[in-house]
Amino acid sequence: MMYKIRHDTKLSYGTGVATARLNIRLKPVEWPGQRLIDHSLDVTPPPAERRDGYGPYVVNTTSLLFRDGVKEVSVNNAMKIEVAPPPIPNTSPTIAETRDAALTSRGLDPLSPAPYLYGSRIAVPESRIADWAAPLLSPDRPVLEAAQALCTQIHEDFKYDSTATDSQTAPAEAFEDKSGVCQDFAHVMIVALRGHGIPASYISGYLRTLPPPGMDKLVGADAMHAWAAVWCGPDLGWIGLDPTNDCLARESHVVVAMGRDYADVAPIDGVFTGAAFQKMSFAVDVAEIDEE
Repeated sequence: MMYKIRHDTKLSYGTGVATARLNIRLKPVEWPGQRLIDHSLDVTPPPAERRDGYGPYVVNTTSLLFRDGVKEVSVNNAMKIEVAPPPIPNTSPTIAETRDAALTSRGLDPLSPAPYLYGSRIAVPESRIADWAAPLLSPDRPVLEAAQALCTQIHEDFKYDSTATDSQTAPAEAFEDKSGVCQDFAHVMIVALRGHGIPASYISGYLRTLPPPGMDKLVGADAMHAWAAVWCGPDLGWIGLDPTNDCLARESHVVVAMGRDYADVAPIDGVFTGAAFQKMSFAVDVAEIDEE
């Protein structure tokens, strides 16, 4: 699949602020089965400083500094990207084998399992979530099969409600209410998997806006989307699962970044100096295009 994606964001600061620092995480990373053909990130007004970098997780970050007062910042992110996911494996290691491989792995790069085994800023350990998921995650079960079962259970048990949570909602709260959005469902899945020693990560990205003929539209296609990924051992690596739509992350999913939770890969965050309030609005469009 070939996609043309546009993501426009506007930040307003009321009467203006003295300085503002922003971190933009909207350029897709390299990912198996994904090829970034063209990308542009245009910012108005031009910042006093701009720095493009990578990390500390699987994320491209553009850091911006605005001086001398600013009332409004526009960020226009556009790309052309090809998605051709690798085949789905027929088998995967058991959960016990995956745990052992993760604990004995010596890798410390952003794709290694170590950073995704333990609690993080938002996805903190929660025994209630681990206990709830335990019947699905027996040690002798293939890890991908178990993760798919967990994905389905979240989809069945939780209600999608865009008013129930916000970006700072703890997974325990979303779990208690059994409601939320894609971010919450991904966090619950991550906490459940990590509670059983399985490396799990948070993926931010985009969904195809219009479904194929005869298929229902995927939930979350009109904004940035989020899903989880499970580490299936050194041979299979990371495989994405979307509990909001109860599916594997395949040709309809475009990966932008991977981190431990939302806080690592938030599309835009930062700080400003001044007394004004901040207001943010955005528009996302994901269009399928013919290959050239």
